[in-house]
Amino acid sequence: MSTVKENDTVKVHYTGRLTDGQVFDSSEGRDPLEFTMGQGQLIPGFEKGIIGMAVNESRTVEIPVVDAYGEVDANLVYEVEKDKLPADLTPEVGMSLVSETPDGMQIPLVITEVSEATIKVDANHPLAGKDLVFDIELVEIV
Repeated sequence: MSTVKENDTVKVHYTGRLTDGQVFDSSEGRDPLEFTMGQGQLIPGFEKGIIGMAVNESRTVEIPVVDAYGEVDANLVYEVEKDKLPADLTPEVGMSLVSETPDGMQIPLVITEVSEATIKVDANHPLAGKDLVFDIELVEIV
């Protein structure tokens, strides 16, 4: 029986949860996720968890912060003057924004604080600093 190894292209169904059980993503009701192992397309812990799986096998994988999105980086929290924002924008905590670098790269941000003259934005991945749990079913080795 064939099992998943490095450089294989695979299709999986998954449900991602926080350790408190809150679901943050799932392929339920969608096509399975297809990707090639070892290409850096997914977090390292997800790929490590699939190595050795056989088609139709299911497993639950616990992924520590270091193999997920890493620790929260305080250097990715910025204070921005409100006058730098579009005039028609009314900033609110939890609102998502996108900043564009001079070379055209887009960076997703979340507003974490709003004051009279400034806002604080966080460019960390929303799952940074969190341990994750994935229920994974290997559908196919392509």
